[in-house]
Formats: sequence, structure tokens, C-alpha cells
Amino acid sequence: MQDDASNVHQRSSPARKIALFRALFRGREDVYPRRFESRRTGKSGYQPACANEWVRGVCDKPKVKCAECPHRRFLPVTNEAIRWHLSGRDAQDRDFVMGVYPMLQDETCFFLAADFDKADWREDAAAVLQTCRRLELPAALERSRSGNGAGEFKDVKQACAATTRVIDETKPDRKAARYYDRAYAVYRDLYPSLKDDFKAIAGLEG
Repeated sequence: MQDDASNVHQRSSPARKIALFRALFRGREDVYPRRFESRRTGKSGYQPACANEWVRGVCDKPKVKCAECPHRRFLPVTNEAIRWHLSGRDAQDRDFVMGVYPMLQDETCFFLAADFDKADWREDAAAVLQTCRRLELPAALERSRSGNGAGEFKDVKQACAATTRVIDETKPDRKAARYYDRAYAVYRDLYPSLKDDFKAIAGLEG
């Protein structure tokens, strides 16, 4: 993946960019969430993309909640959907932002995402990123939609073991001590909530 990523650039073909995107953000393939924003209330969020949404005689929103609807037909992740996401517009020229359900049905995942949104998010993100680099753990930093936070994405194969090594070191040098403290704080807040949060997203248990 490292070689593929280094060879994809601004002028690369859409197919190569889509392939890279799918490799980096690999989650459930049978369903994906789509961002919505209410024109009336301004409320925004993500919900599973459904082929029957607003289909007359089939979709009973808002009377029946999506999670309780017997007619749900999830849309799978496709190259076309990724293309819409990267361009920001779907086939009907509507705004299009998709998400990913990282937790697979067997409770495994290919990447780990950490959200930094507290007052000192810059320091927290920098601490974790530096720790990952020190342990040669692949990581990428992304600025949040609001601009007041950041997210990091890591290869989950090594993430737990690497983070454990960080917090178990008994004699960190003084220069790095503050990074261990921050990395531990992020890990402590992140780990207990991973499983429950991912399984509860949009009623996708099981």
C-alpha cells in the first residue's frame, strides 16, 4: 500500500484515486452511511444509504424510523459512489458525502480512527502522530469539517500492540515524556468506547 500511495498524485487517473481511497478507508462493503442535512432544522448527520428512501408507497419516513423499516435495502459501496464522494456530487447533481462503517460483522476492522476535538486537540494529535512515527506505525492526519479538530487513521493490525508498548514503557526520556502522557490519555478515552459505538451506529448491530 505504501508504494501505491506514493505513486498516486493529483494527475493520477480517477480509477487509481478511487482504488487508493477504498484501500485506505476499507470497511463494510454491503452498506455505507450518507450525510444528510435538514433544510428546515439545519440538523445534520449520517444514515445508511437506502435504495428505497422516499420511494412512494414503500418508504414511510418520517412516520416510520429507518431502523424500524421492513423495506430497508442498503446500497453497497461501489466505485461510482466513491467517485460521487470525491467530487461532492451524485448522479442527480446533489450534494454527496459518504462515510464508512469500519466495524465489520465479525467485529474486526482494517483501520482505527481517533477523533481529537478538545481544546488542546492540536497537541493531542501531534503527540499521537509522533508516537506512531516513532513506532513506524502508518498514520494520517485529517482536519475536521469544522476546522476545529482532527482525526487520525491507522493500520489496526499494529495499532493496539503499538499503543500498549507506548504506555508500558517505564523509562521514557524527558523530551518524549509529555507525548506519552497525551498518547495514554487519548488511548484511555478511545478504547473502551470502540466496540459499542461502532456496533450501535445507525442500528447496524449484527
